[in-house]
Amino acid sequence: MMRGKGGRSHRFTESPVLQLALPAWRSRMVALLLLSAFGVLVGRAFYLQVVNNDFLQEKGESRYRRDLEISASRGKITDRNGDVLAISTPMKSIWAIPADARLSAEQSQQLTKVLGIDSRELTRRLASDKGFVYLQRQVAPEVADRVAALKLPGIYQNKEYRRYYPTGDMAAHMVGFTGVDDKGLEGVELAFEKSLVGHVGSRSVIRDRRGQIVEDVGSIRPPQDGKDIRLSLDSKIQYLAYSYLKQAVAEHKAKAGGAVVIDAKSGEILALTNWPSYNPNNREHLSGGQLRNRAVTDTFEPGSTLKPFTAALALESGKFRFDTIINCAPGRLTIGKATISDAHPHGALTVAEVIQKSSNVGSAKMAATFSPQEMWEMFDAVGFGQTAQLGFPGEVPGRLRPWKSWRPIEQATMSYGHGISVSLMQLARSYTVFARDGELIPLSLTRLEDGPVTGVPVFSPQTAREIRAMLEMAAGPGGTAPKAQVPGYRVAGKTGTAHKLEGGLYANKYVSSFVGFAPVSDPRLIVAVMLDEPSGAKYFGGDVASPTFSAIVGASLRTLGVPPDAPRMNVVQAAQAELPKEKL
Repeated sequence: MMRGKGGRSHRFTESPVLQLALPAWRSRMVALLLLSAFGVLVGRAFYLQVVNNDFLQEKGESRYRRDLEISASRGKITDRNGDVLAISTPMKSIWAIPADARLSAEQSQQLTKVLGIDSRELTRRLASDKGFVYLQRQVAPEVADRVAALKLPGIYQNKEYRRYYPTGDMAAHMVGFTGVDDKGLEGVELAFEKSLVGHVGSRSVIRDRRGQIVEDVGSIRPPQDGKDIRLSLDSKIQYLAYSYLKQAVAEHKAKAGGAVVIDAKSGEILALTNWPSYNPNNREHLSGGQLRNRAVTDTFEPGSTLKPFTAALALESGKFRFDTIINCAPGRLTIGKATISDAHPHGALTVAEVIQKSSNVGSAKMAATFSPQEMWEMFDAVGFGQTAQLGFPGEVPGRLRPWKSWRPIEQATMSYGHGISVSLMQLARSYTVFARDGELIPLSLTRLEDGPVTGVPVFSPQTAREIRAMLEMAAGPGGTAPKAQVPGYRVAGKTGTAHKLEGGLYANKYVSSFVGFAPVSDPRLIVAVMLDEPSGAKYFGGDVASPTFSAIVGASLRTLGVPPDAPRMNVVQAAQAELPKEKL
């Protein structure tokens, strides 16, 4: 009951407010809104569960399903005979899902002890908000088995591979190495990365609420192993070159050295070695000097090893003949304000004797008969100022300045290898024009299966044969490199001794080199040797580099079974000369 004005009482149900009628459109609108909202919910549910259920499916599967990588093996690297130079060995990686890895203090202690890692580092990694973290890479299988025996929640392991190099430091600069992710970082490993690298596969698994794998759902993508690479390198010749180079660096107290052996028939690189070297299986304490592939990445002034090219240009032009006389007296030549001189003064020399005696004056006088452009074009034609296009990491083109900037004194010094810089690999390749009747051939890091290669003609066969004879004279009695001779084989080559440039000035330091080939009757091997800063009693190329050439080329020819081409009497005499006097 309620009372109105005047004390008159009314029933609650008779209230005038309740008797007011709402507009009909308002109730319809409310009903329509409710129906619309319900329709939107139904439509959204239909869209998510029927039309586009990927999102919910993904969220659901993330609770129990995971895709795991299946490692692929990197391709092997072998020498030309199939001997392994680099191979991948099976290892394990230990990883974790931080959200699932709820380890007790005792479990953490056990894990750190087995893996040999710091407990604070383990805690930091397991506290990560990432869905996946590595605890340790490239773990030995027996260590991984000990981790698995702990049965720790959220801790897993995958198969991966670690690179192993059976030849160690012997072929380190040629083969290179990979990083922890099995990607090439140096040498052939980097140069042929696209071929060597495998493609990982993956598989789907179902795991329970503890994170343990309970079922394999299936393979999504099978792994693809990398391709094997067969190099042109011969392990036996590589060992010989490495051993003799290391011995020479130690004997002459040199800062460093390099040696290259090329097959003159095919252009295949049979050996490439440097000292100092390193063990690619253990790189914990490496310096930049050890890693440098000096034969490819370092340049130097080649000195007198370039004189044969000046002589070849002279013969090719027809201005000079093999026996043309050049007056080299008094052993000095002034050009402008500068004077060049010979190490030992000479008088009248033939072109052949200019090379045999290594006369700077004779070489400069031949060069003076040509324009700078003619000399530049010849140097360019034999590959100077450009890379050998091996694809080797860090390969350099050397330095060959444009001919328009040459001064007369610079043209003279370039004729005997100063004012121009080359790599040891470039120098070795350039001598193919003399070993192959005037052809410059491409070099190859991999073994060729197509037989003999053809090159680009640079000089005529007659010019190449005449220079070959001059180089044989230079490596014989009366030449600058008699120590390059090999018992039983005719050898040809040229010494080089050049001051080093430091700060734009020539220092009292030397680069000593020798490049040549054998046997002269049918050249098979081209060998180039370089010693950087020999600091012993001797530093001339004929004293420090040519004996190393002799040792490498002689042992390599015998290894390959190349028949001797020198008279047998020479073999006997040479053998007797090597015996101790008391045995004669």
